[in-house]
Amino acid sequence: MTATPNLLDLVLPVFLVIASGYVLRRAGIFTEEGDRSLLGLLVNLFLPCLALDVIIGNEALETPANWILPPLLGFLVPALGYLVCLLGARVFLRDTKRSRTFASVAGLQNYGNIPLPICLALFDRDVVGVLLAFNMGVDIAMWTLGVAIMPGGQVKDDWRKILLSPPIASVAAGIVLNAMGAGHWVPQAVDGAWHMLGLCAVPVGLLVTGAVLADHMRPGILKSGWDTITLALVLRLGLLPIIILGAGLWLPLDPAIRTVLVVQSAMPSAVFPVVLAKMHGGDMPTALRIVLATSIASLITIPFWLGWAMKFL
Repeated sequence: MTATPNLLDLVLPVFLVIASGYVLRRAGIFTEEGDRSLLGLLVNLFLPCLALDVIIGNEALETPANWILPPLLGFLVPALGYLVCLLGARVFLRDTKRSRTFASVAGLQNYGNIPLPICLALFDRDVVGVLLAFNMGVDIAMWTLGVAIMPGGQVKDDWRKILLSPPIASVAAGIVLNAMGAGHWVPQAVDGAWHMLGLCAVPVGLLVTGAVLADHMRPGILKSGWDTITLALVLRLGLLPIIILGAGLWLPLDPAIRTVLVVQSAMPSAVFPVVLAKMHGGDMPTALRIVLATSIASLITIPFWLGWAMKFL
């Protein structure tokens, strides 16, 4: 682990970049027409290069057990989130459409755009590589369990498309190449090229996140629906961090995996489920309230949970 900066100073720039994407969209500079090209670069180039950069030569991923356990935990953590949030929503929200939307959105932690810059700043590349392997499992959970929970969600038999998507395929390829000792024989020029391209992944992902929020934002969205907001804050930023932190700190895990679980536990709700809600008949005000409320509150809760947990790491 590197020297620890003030955690709020670390988290705040992430949200300022998201806010930049929001402002650029509202100002008409970052247009919807440009989304396809930028997302294409992010998914097909920047994220795969980041994966290769942090996985090849990664000592933590040289252990065969770490090829399987991070993706497995990546699937189980959102599965736990979906279960806890579905049970809570059925008790306190009752309405089926709101309850199912709540579970699908609040149950999934932000597993990429916010954890990546935090791990890059606080920890070594071993942790970042394990984070990307962990995220393979999260992606699968989101596209299966997360979609199935949505009011109109239907999981299609399209495993090939999910597993062969460039971000997941590049992580798998990186793990294989790392096991083959690629860190010793990959040309320095190639390593330098994917390092430069990988550095683009985090800011581009954050800008796109801000733009997506701007697309769906409605005036006064947080002035109502306080039952939804309160439940999301209690479960996503209260109960679930306690459960996941407990598992991360006390289970006999590799230190890099433990660190990834600790970081994931502190995250607000992911933004992309807002898009899933639109695609699969979810309740859009509910989805937006969850993402906005947990993201704003996480400026306080991320430093709190990480500051507490890092005493034990």
